Amino acid sequence: MRLTTLDWIIVVVSLGVSFVPAIVLARRAGKNITEFFAAGRAAPWWLIGISLVATTFSTDTPNLVTNLVRDGGVAENWVWWAFLLTGMATVFFYARLWRRSRVLTDLEFYELRYAGRAASFVRGFRALYLGLFFNCWIIATVNLALVKIAGILFGWPRFETLAISVAVPIIFAATAGLWGVMVTDMIQFCITMSSAFAAAYFAVHAPGVGGLHGLMAHLSAHASVLAILPDFKDWQTALGVFVIPITVLWWSVWYPGAEPGGGSYVAQRMLAARTESDALFGTFAFQVMHYALRPWPWIIVALASTIVYPTLHDIQLRFPGVAPGLIGNDIAYPAMLVFLPSGFAGFMVAGIFAAYRSTIETHLNWGTSYLVHDFYQRFIRPDAGQRELVSMGRVVTALLMVLGVLFTLALDNAHNAFNLLLSIGAGTGLIYLLRWFWWRINAWSEVSAMAASFVVSLAFFVAGKFGHTVDTTAVLLTTIAVTTVVWIAVTYCTPPVDQEVLATFYARVRPAGPGWARVRREHGLPASPDSMPLALAGWVFGLAAVYGALFATGAFIYGRTLEGAVWSVVATAAIVGLLAIGRRLWKPAAGPAPAES
Repeated sequence: MRLTTLDWIIVVVSLGVSFVPAIVLARRAGKNITEFFAAGRAAPWWLIGISLVATTFSTDTPNLVTNLVRDGGVAENWVWWAFLLTGMATVFFYARLWRRSRVLTDLEFYELRYAGRAASFVRGFRALYLGLFFNCWIIATVNLALVKIAGILFGWPRFETLAISVAVPIIFAATAGLWGVMVTDMIQFCITMSSAFAAAYFAVHAPGVGGLHGLMAHLSAHASVLAILPDFKDWQTALGVFVIPITVLWWSVWYPGAEPGGGSYVAQRMLAARTESDALFGTFAFQVMHYALRPWPWIIVALASTIVYPTLHDIQLRFPGVAPGLIGNDIAYPAMLVFLPSGFAGFMVAGIFAAYRSTIETHLNWGTSYLVHDFYQRFIRPDAGQRELVSMGRVVTALLMVLGVLFTLALDNAHNAFNLLLSIGAGTGLIYLLRWFWWRINAWSEVSAMAASFVVSLAFFVAGKFGHTVDTTAVLLTTIAVTTVVWIAVTYCTPPVDQEVLATFYARVRPAGPGWARVRREHGLPASPDSMPLALAGWVFGLAAVYGALFATGAFIYGRTLEGAVWSVVATAAIVGLLAIGRRLWKPAAGPAPAES
């Protein structure tokens, strides 16, 4: 890609505009850690939704989608489409509970829900495990995608790309705090979505594709590539791509942005919401944009790439300067961007860097919140003042990015990294769903689940390095089964949480359902203001609305008007259902607001 003067002007202007929030909000972010990590608990729902969808729109996301489509067709996307089930569950069952908890981070939740040394241990352990190791691994996958894109577009080597790119997010995340990150996300989302649609438009007009009609004509002989559902005659493939994700993975696997029950930066946004309703509406807006709005521009580019670059050898011939170790199906997405004309090319580069920054800055702020609030302040300097904590946060932000760069050197494929992250979190998800609604779960349940999941998945990973490769589906199912058996056994073999702690937790959060009946009865506590049947109805309607919109869009793109109309009716009926129960479902909970943590 050769950028003209116009392209560079667009890149520089977009970068300059996105720095305005950092300058304006830097002083506010430096007041205290509530402002720095939770935006002063004043974020509106629309900003929460846009910020979350911008965060999950990273440089590696279109690469991953392209990898999936080129590997197994459009249906391969069910490995992440299935996580809408847990996303909608977060909206209707958990968003209001998180906001009521009034904790600063989701790890502080442990010492609200549990008690004693076990609670302190799991909080500190996860602060290091997630904030340091896991977070740096995710940062590395995002860095890897940027390295591949820069290698394709500009011929830059890995170290040069990282040296040029990492400075801006470090400075911004360390200066502006969560307010600055969210406001900038809003700006960057507009840039990234516009550039994604531009990429799709010019991809179908690339040489040999022949527009959208030509693309469909080329692929008409390969119906399996376009199919929304996998071919169930190939049961092994359908099992791994669709059946297991839709029945098991969505509730059993922990993955940032799609955690059962909410967590990581999703919980961070809910905790930053100004009200319970803002937390609920914000996460709902995120699910709609994440699954119904974004996928098809990426999928169109991926489909067009199968015509322009039928094999990896074609990509290697077109870009001989790219290191052979970086050539993979995921690199086909940036390979299609070379067809963008002047002006749009600069806009796309700005969009790529905006997507990179929005994700990296969120992960830096989120990981730093764990390491500073949940480890440094909790275990090393409990008497630290607010200025010291904010200063420490800025130092840790820079250190996290340096470690993320080092982790980048160990990766070569976004799909492999995605599978590894899924397997590491396999089997833990059910705890994160049930701990809100079942009093018997304790801190050792969580410790044992994390340890079992990590050990089993690491064992499979090491075995693969020595030539004993096991199918990915088998790895996930085995890890889930072993982890689930371990944590359930540990739950019943360890003492329950102290009753006073459980009563205090229930009085603040007020979860619904029969799982807290014993605690309510023994302590004379009132029933929850929430309705489980209404939440379940909202979950079903939400799923139907988003999946209906997703499939309707695909059908219209394929030229299947009748099918698109049917799915549109499904989506519309689901929206009507949501509106019908909305007044009762989304009303604020009665009773005094919980005290600040």
